[in-house]
Amino acid sequence: MNIHPILKEVASIFIQTGKQIFLVGGAVRDLIRGKESHDWDLATDARPDEVIALFHRKKLISGDLNDDYTEIAKQSFVIPTGIKHGTVTVHYKGFAMEVTTFRSESGYSDGRRPDKVEFGNSIIADLSRRDFTMNAAAYKLPSGPLIDPFDGKGDIKRRIIKSVGKAEERFAEDGLRPLRALRFSSQLDFTVDNEVLNAIPGAMSITASVAAERIRDEIDRIIASDKPSTALLLMERTGLLELLIPELAACRGVSQDRYKGLGFHHFDVLDHSLLACDYAALQGMKRELRLAALFHDIGKPITLKTDEDGFKTFYQHEKESVTLARRFFLQYRYPNALIEKVCHLISEHMFHYEENWSDAAVRRFVIRAGEENLDDLFQLRRADTYALAAKDVPPHLLLPFIERIKITLAKSSALSLKDLAISGRDLMDLDISPGKHMGIILNELLEAVLIDPALNTREKLLEIAVRINERYARQ
Repeated sequence: MNIHPILKEVASIFIQTGKQIFLVGGAVRDLIRGKESHDWDLATDARPDEVIALFHRKKLISGDLNDDYTEIAKQSFVIPTGIKHGTVTVHYKGFAMEVTTFRSESGYSDGRRPDKVEFGNSIIADLSRRDFTMNAAAYKLPSGPLIDPFDGKGDIKRRIIKSVGKAEERFAEDGLRPLRALRFSSQLDFTVDNEVLNAIPGAMSITASVAAERIRDEIDRIIASDKPSTALLLMERTGLLELLIPELAACRGVSQDRYKGLGFHHFDVLDHSLLACDYAALQGMKRELRLAALFHDIGKPITLKTDEDGFKTFYQHEKESVTLARRFFLQYRYPNALIEKVCHLISEHMFHYEENWSDAAVRRFVIRAGEENLDDLFQLRRADTYALAAKDVPPHLLLPFIERIKITLAKSSALSLKDLAISGRDLMDLDISPGKHMGIILNELLEAVLIDPALNTREKLLEIAVRINERYARQ
């Protein structure tokens, strides 16, 4: 295996003190797959305090130790990130790696972390506590051999996700593992073994007890994969979707075949949403857009109406989608900035441009959507359009609207109160007191400028403000 020189240096420090050190976990899996990895997890028979003593804010000076150390003279330090469970994070020459002492575990009362950890001296025993065979191989540093007691290498070559031992037992130890199995299927394009899939429904109560942030992180990794629907469909099949994202699960079977909406829909709301999310992933869209694509229509099951002719409507479904999406994001403790961004995109995704729009209507759209959000909103529309029939989006989609916006904005840059040629201080000079009344006048001035940008001069706006003020005085 192609082992990074830094790992060899770190290994030499352990070896010179008589300790074993192994590369474990995802980094070994990636190396077997021929991929590079800088996310390094190490396992050792050294106790945490011994690891700290080796690396904690000290310089290994040439000559202090034997000749094998002569090139190791860089400062290093250790952070006790999970020392209760034997894990510390070693920072060495600008690289970070988690180092965990060989251990055995017992008792999992919270369905996530062991109640009892005992340090050991066997890498085989340490590997036996891991989740899946593909993650239960270890490479002895610096030059091997590969320790693979569960044929993880073979399962990686076969592209299959199997549990170490019985899946039911592994899931009883950690309720996040069922979701991790499905996440790996999307990330790696691996098949999940039937024994693993069949064990997931029985672990629902344990998964339900996992901290919201842990669930969020796994969902984010699914969304960040090349094809999120792989995992999301398996979540539906096993019941995890109903448990963790019931708003999305409710979209199954909600037909759109006679929907007078954006276009002719070939799929129910769930498959449409998954296709939109997959398209966003395929196009390399950012996290916010992938989430918006996944949740943009989750309000449709609630708003579905069928008229006497059998045509379906989903009036105001975007508003209901925002409500449900916001509830999901809050439940899983997403950052507030992301929540506001995604919910805003969802709320505006139903725009429908026509050539007969006035320039004022175009400017109002830009104000409502936010000029900074236009590119994202148009990308979301592309994903939504693709998901109608899983067909490539025409290259010219939205180009007329985009060009119209450019032309219209070139005529006027006044899109907010701060862009007006006058301010509240100018109105105060007209004896208009600050407050609600002044706000009404400023908004009417902005509306006038949206209709006719030529009015955005100090003289004309003051003249209009006087007339507006007099009108209100007569009321």
